[in-house]
Amino acid sequence: MVVAHVAGPAPAEAQAGYTWSNVEIAGGGFVPGIVFNQTERNLVYARTDIGGAYRWNQSTNRWIPLLDHVGATDWGLNGVASLATDPVDPNRVYVAAGMYTNTWDPNNGAILRSSDRGSTWQKTALPFKLGGNMPGRGMGERLAIDPNRNSVLYLGAPSGNGLWRSTDSGVTWGKVTAFPNAGNYAQDPNDPNGYLNDNQGVLWVTFDPRTGTAGQTTKTIYVGVADKQNNVYRSTDGGTTWTRVAGQPTGFLPHKGVLDGAGQLFLATSDTGGPYDGAKGDVWRLNTATGAWTQVSPIPSSSTDDFFGYSGLTVDRSRPGTLMVATQVAWWPDVIFFRSTDSGATWTRIWDWTNYPERSTRYTQDISAVPWLSLGMNPQPPEVTPKLGWMTESMEIDPFDSNRMMYGTGATIYGTRNLTTWDTGGKITITPMVAGLEETAVLDLISPPSGAPLISALGDIGGFRHDRLDAVPAKVFTQPTFTSTTGLDYAELTPATMVRVGQFDKSSRPNDNRVAFSTDGGSNWFQGAEPGGVTGGGTVAAAADGSRFVWSPVGAGVHYSVGFGNSWQASSGIQAGAVVESDRVNPRKFYGFAANRFYVSVDGGATFTASAATGLPASGHFKAVAGREGDVWLAGGAGLWRSTDSGATFTKSTSVTESSNIGFGKAATGKTYPALYAIALIGGVRGVFRSDDTGATWTRINDDKHQYGNIGDAITGDPRVYGRVYLGTNGRGVILGQTSGGTTPTSTTTTTTTTTTTTTTTTTPQPSTGCSVKYTVTGEWQGGFQGKVEITNTSTTPIDGWTAKWSFANGQVISSLWGGVVTQSGAAVSVANASYNRTIAAGATTEVGFTASSTGTNARPTAFTVNDKACA
Repeated sequence: MVVAHVAGPAPAEAQAGYTWSNVEIAGGGFVPGIVFNQTERNLVYARTDIGGAYRWNQSTNRWIPLLDHVGATDWGLNGVASLATDPVDPNRVYVAAGMYTNTWDPNNGAILRSSDRGSTWQKTALPFKLGGNMPGRGMGERLAIDPNRNSVLYLGAPSGNGLWRSTDSGVTWGKVTAFPNAGNYAQDPNDPNGYLNDNQGVLWVTFDPRTGTAGQTTKTIYVGVADKQNNVYRSTDGGTTWTRVAGQPTGFLPHKGVLDGAGQLFLATSDTGGPYDGAKGDVWRLNTATGAWTQVSPIPSSSTDDFFGYSGLTVDRSRPGTLMVATQVAWWPDVIFFRSTDSGATWTRIWDWTNYPERSTRYTQDISAVPWLSLGMNPQPPEVTPKLGWMTESMEIDPFDSNRMMYGTGATIYGTRNLTTWDTGGKITITPMVAGLEETAVLDLISPPSGAPLISALGDIGGFRHDRLDAVPAKVFTQPTFTSTTGLDYAELTPATMVRVGQFDKSSRPNDNRVAFSTDGGSNWFQGAEPGGVTGGGTVAAAADGSRFVWSPVGAGVHYSVGFGNSWQASSGIQAGAVVESDRVNPRKFYGFAANRFYVSVDGGATFTASAATGLPASGHFKAVAGREGDVWLAGGAGLWRSTDSGATFTKSTSVTESSNIGFGKAATGKTYPALYAIALIGGVRGVFRSDDTGATWTRINDDKHQYGNIGDAITGDPRVYGRVYLGTNGRGVILGQTSGGTTPTSTTTTTTTTTTTTTTTTTPQPSTGCSVKYTVTGEWQGGFQGKVEITNTSTTPIDGWTAKWSFANGQVISSLWGGVVTQSGAAVSVANASYNRTIAAGATTEVGFTASSTGTNARPTAFTVNDKACA
């Protein structure tokens, strides 16, 4: 009955003088729980489904991460199923941790307890799993502290494990055998993956503090259960006996159960456990003194106007009778918040229909602190960007300040500081309140030798060009927008040339494709075609000179394209689904790896040959070293391997026991070989390591306080700053590690000259006709080149619609162009604007890029016109 207590390891000192922080993104994932302490002002916690827990720092208006000590062997503890802050001793905080209840998480759940607000933790293992990232994770809170006798805690368990109790401040736990109902609702009882078929169990615990005195057990406790016919239970004797609350509503699940100061228990219900769905539901009020239930739904489930359930329930503890609730889920056109000041008798909405598709609002929204929250969208009314929210399972009014409210969404935490303005007919101001909370899942990272210091590939929000590491990016990748970017690469010799691949709902955007290219270091993108049969992004590689690309998408075999993906041809000799990379010197050489086999192509990806090398892992990550043809490192499984002959042979490291990933950065002073960065097990210690001597020796650079759970998917050093490393986490964003005293870089622009790349620029003098044209050859190879044309409006009035013209002198023929619509007749080229850059404001510049064929001489054009007016 009693669970043994296991103490957490003592944290080690930082190694090698490293400091650790986040590359600023701000949010990027679902926040299912926000918890205010009820007795101390400004003590607020947030829980995430895969990225741990946070505490609010009022002095900085930032969130502080609390679970970065969680490591690779217990990564599931970053899934926070519930959180409780102690109203008697505010220094105490508890976390119910565990990510999955199925086999995806190999470990059972645990209760983490802290007596210093999350700075340090002790752990008690549970005999069952918890589901911080399972269906129903927005309901709750499952974990609760007796507000009168704070040594007593309750935990509602999933998977039919019932209700559990601790009487010694969370050190030991036992099952409440008298509790009669462990729940019976599963989203899909027939799911073969063990995910949707889990019993969502006991959902929340709510104490009535009026039924106890300080130091004595609270007598009346309410518990919500995932059972549509029997969903609320009550004990009136401190948890000894339990009965189903009479007269309760049936047919829905109780997402939230909140008791106000007057003894009214409010329920927010929905027909599913969420967080992604919900089509019907109600809001109910129980008078706990009389036992009378009253339906107080803003829109009742019986109405044809109700296409959602309810969640995100909160009461204003400073203003009796004031409460709010959110739709669960109204994806279209937006979430709706309802507010009542009379205990639910009447409601007002945060937005209303006027003359369809127009809406009136009781809010203004300012996302200047996190501008990417527009998500690159340009929707038509009645939808707007940014959205007010979605998946708002947690909405909390500050118990000390009726004007402050915070709420979670699938991408951020929003909030307001003038909430009561709503009640007097004014508009509340909604802004992101998410600084410091970093929750993205990172799938790939690149750090090119010039341009922005970092480009990220992320799950759910696509990814970013990070011009500054300490500033939130302005926009996500667009043209096209991916839900998740699964692979990135840049051309080593022309690093402004980049490629990304990813995935999205193709059925909703049939004209968009899953591959995109950039010629300006990731600032702007244009899409290519995709081979038949593609169902997902996979991995991608750019030739060293950017002249061609190899793509290994999901659903189709490996393919290659000469140029920017206008057409793709199937590669031969390589297994479908192989991970692909490019040699960083030889533009014709590409590599692949799958199922213990290494492959190499020397003809630009057309054909691959399997290496004879044996003893390689079943799967892994590999990268080729810049400036050294054929130098490849392979990480995965029980070791780390290196090849110096393009994969013909591999040598296994004698010091690395296991490895997950490998990256390269600037060499140490006095060294010529890049610094190596590995996520590995070395000398019996698992961590992040650096080697400055080609892998002969390794130094651990992280410590036990900075482990970040699952960090295996992405790692890269910085080729410009020695000692800097970027880690990709699964739920804690992009981690920046640097030697103490390191500086945070911004974008730099350099010109790289190699034997295969030339850069020539012509700038025409500013004419009296009001336009200026800059023509640049950005890359050149045998038989072809890449260029761009920048058109500047030097007049004082906008150009509304434009056509630029020039002529080639040496038979050049444009093969592809982006940023406009091209027509070429002989030497004469005409480029009309695209829809998005039709207008060039006074003083503004627009750009088109292209690839073209050439034979021998490649003279630049000498004259340009815009709208038939000379610009030179």
